[in-house]
Amino acid sequence: MDGRVDRYVQELTGASRSFVTGLFDHGCVKVNGEPASDGSRRLQVGDHIAVRYEADRRYAPKPPRRAVARGFEVSFEDEHLLVVDKPADLLTVPTPAGESNTLMDRVAAYVRAQDKKLSAFVVHRLDRGVSGLLVFGKSREIAEALQEQFAARKPEREYRALLAGALQREAGTFESRLETHAASLQRYSTRERGRGELAITHFRVLSRLREITFAGLRLETGRRNQIRVHCAEAGHPVLGDPRYRPDLACIPLWRAKRMALHAATLGFAHPRTREMLRFESELPTEMAELLAKLR
Repeated sequence: MDGRVDRYVQELTGASRSFVTGLFDHGCVKVNGEPASDGSRRLQVGDHIAVRYEADRRYAPKPPRRAVARGFEVSFEDEHLLVVDKPADLLTVPTPAGESNTLMDRVAAYVRAQDKKLSAFVVHRLDRGVSGLLVFGKSREIAEALQEQFAARKPEREYRALLAGALQREAGTFESRLETHAASLQRYSTRERGRGELAITHFRVLSRLREITFAGLRLETGRRNQIRVHCAEAGHPVLGDPRYRPDLACIPLWRAKRMALHAATLGFAHPRTREMLRFESELPTEMAELLAKLR
């Protein structure tokens, strides 16, 4: 017998990966008479595995500890991928200017420190001033499988934003075709037939507080600057946005040196196990404090 103990237990029980994780978390698995808390442990020939659990009981995995690693937080990690919580004011990947110390650099260094045979591969991106959840593949194959899901609009991606002014509708959809200005590289919606990339953003008002709207924004497509452009063109830019309607976005209430936009929810199918994974990230301190102040 040679392999990971959690895989052996999953094969033995026929249960889902999350259920098996719960068995380990609740002390139901023993190796050679000792409780096994680490499912990634490698088994050796001669090891004795015992699994005892109640068939009608639900063994929910315990919430993972969010480990701080090289300036970002790890929300989930296995041998195939990792989900990280990106801080604001950090590039996901270098621009053509060739910046170093991007999130990509940090995640790759973190992965290689564990296994020199692995690296980190970008699946999707967040703008520099945006915080929140991103998934990276540990191999090109896994990253490409995840990218296919994103291209097919399958992952769940919801943001939280503080917008300037009061959105009148409780919920709705922004839909346009986005073009890029050749000189400034700013994005804008075009009405020219056959031009631009289709961009669809669904929104809902969570609360209205004085001069701002707290909104949930769900991406159906994932174009560069999509949420920022759609909100700005509707007359309600993201607070702190220096590029799209800064005349409205930069108000005295918002003093943080970042945009009030956070990738709060990320869900997708694991490329290997096909299990649906869903992660949530807490609202950044700056946004939470302003909401508390206005309520």
